Amino acid sequence: QVQLVESGGGLVQAGGSLRLSCAASGRTFSRFAMGWFRQAPGKEREFVSAITWSGGRPYYADSVLGRFTTSRDHAKNTVYLQMNNLQPEDTAVYYCASTDVPFTRHAREYDYWGQGTQVTVSS
Repeated sequence: QVQLVESGGGLVQAGGSLRLSCAASGRTFSRFAMGWFRQAPGKEREFVSAITWSGGRPYYADSVLGRFTTSRDHAKNTVYLQMNNLQPEDTAVYYCASTDVPFTRHAREYDYWGQGTQVTVSS
């Protein structure tokens, strides 16, 4: 079992920054990767980024490449999503999740999820 709790969402103006955190507990050492997804109203949940738990290798969706950075802190069992140059289209509920499937970007292959945190970007 893995428990995930996100924090750090909020309201920001376009061009601003936020950092999301995902605190993990349970059998995190056995997971391949921790990922970030987002879901805007009326849209499907989409992959944002992920990072391998052991090696710390990140991978990103094209839509956030160069603006978002994912990192992890083993000692704190926490994964971060640093979001810079935020745009109104980034507005969504952001979720962290964990998976055993190498380098997957499919939400259906992530089996533990946090409750989500709202990010709203005003123009």
